[in-house]
Amino acid sequence: MTLEEMRKDFESSANKSVSMPIAGAIVWLIIALLSTQFNERNGILILLFGSGAIFPIALLIARLRKESLMSADNPLAKLIGLSILMVNLLWAVHIPLFLYAPEFVPLSIGIGLGLHWIVYSWIVQHPIGTIHAILRTLLVVGAWTIFPEQRLLAVGLAIVFVYSFSIWRMLIRPIPEQMTNKAAYSH
Repeated sequence: MTLEEMRKDFESSANKSVSMPIAGAIVWLIIALLSTQFNERNGILILLFGSGAIFPIALLIARLRKESLMSADNPLAKLIGLSILMVNLLWAVHIPLFLYAPEFVPLSIGIGLGLHWIVYSWIVQHPIGTIHAILRTLLVVGAWTIFPEQRLLAVGLAIVFVYSFSIWRMLIRPIPEQMTNKAAYSH
């Protein structure tokens, strides 16, 4: 299978790939809102455990949307999976930060869990993933710096904003005719 054929297959099975960002937006919104009800340490614990809910929620949303979230057949889907694994290896940084400098955890998780978007951008040949990663990084750093008393709330809302923008762009993003299996099989 050529790279273009893999991209066609990825696009046709991914159904715009919005299940994971929808789940991320839901979880980050809940974390942001809950942070107003708990002290900083408990809010960060909610973040640490709550971020683990993104993938299972995404699987449920993907099932409802008929989106193939995981594919063993397409190497590009495997690449996304490996990039998510890469991002999750940052837990080796997040956990020590929680233990020794917990105020940095919203910053590290907020940026770290968005790095794989750059790989998504390359796969679909659209800048939305790169825009997401850069905008997310800038807004998370800004929110974390400007609102030191409400860092988790500010970071969470910044991430929800970026997710909302990205989901909107992903849903309206035209998929070129040559990027769908339908076009490939019509010849």
